[in-house]
Amino acid sequence: MNILEKIIADKYREVAERKSLIPVKLLEKSIFFDGKVVSMKKYVTDPEKSGIIAEFKRKSPSKGLINGAASVEQVSIGYMQAGASALSILTDQEYFGGSSEDLKVARKFNFCPILRKDFVVDEYQIIEAKSIGADCILLIAAALEPEKLKSLAYFAKSLGLEVLLEVHDGEELEKSLNDGVDLVGVNNRNLKTFDVSIDTSLELVSAIPSSFVKISESGISDPKTLIELKKAGFDGFLIGENFMKSSRPEQAAYNFIKEFKKLAASELSEV
Repeated sequence: MNILEKIIADKYREVAERKSLIPVKLLEKSIFFDGKVVSMKKYVTDPEKSGIIAEFKRKSPSKGLINGAASVEQVSIGYMQAGASALSILTDQEYFGGSSEDLKVARKFNFCPILRKDFVVDEYQIIEAKSIGADCILLIAAALEPEKLKSLAYFAKSLGLEVLLEVHDGEELEKSLNDGVDLVGVNNRNLKTFDVSIDTSLELVSAIPSSFVKISESGISDPKTLIELKKAGFDGFLIGENFMKSSRPEQAAYNFIKEFKKLAASELSEV
């Protein structure tokens, strides 16, 4: 069993447990449940913004503990002040050290799109996402059968949420793409081996129809890479570890975005 299969098996158990503890009716009573969704598509493609979805994550299966001391409030506010377009908040406890509470805190202090980053396998988690203030959910092609993925995407749509589909190769893209999806993310990290290569994004970008917002995810540590990905056709970039490994992730994001904007401006002046 690879790590993804293990995470998914554990996630089914975890969701069953939460369902028995917190009924849907209770989730629907949350103060966030009827809140207006902030569009990830719109913010990521806004030319005034950086296109960066800045991620808050304390640990990961591949890297172990990345940053156990960071404050969600401080980092999320700092990310947005640094010029990020949106936030991604890990809510998986066991493998990423996150929680629903983290997302609620980020929601309380920021008016921007927030992605609930988790392994969604059940409609219950989508209702939960809405109840904690998320605007967008992640559906991972490698973890879901195409029909299931499609029905979850449509269910998210029925609640007004946007959907980011994550793929790793052309086969997943072909099988899983459906019109319930808003954004397509290419994960440069192979979830089976944890190897990371930007080439994954560059190889897949032209296969993603232009009606979808295109996001490159994982392994981005140099602002120059963003210029390359932008030229290739990507609208947005999900960056987490590169910021989180710093003792002050929000400062790392600020420096990175400043450098990216400088490079982008000089590219434009050359055109």
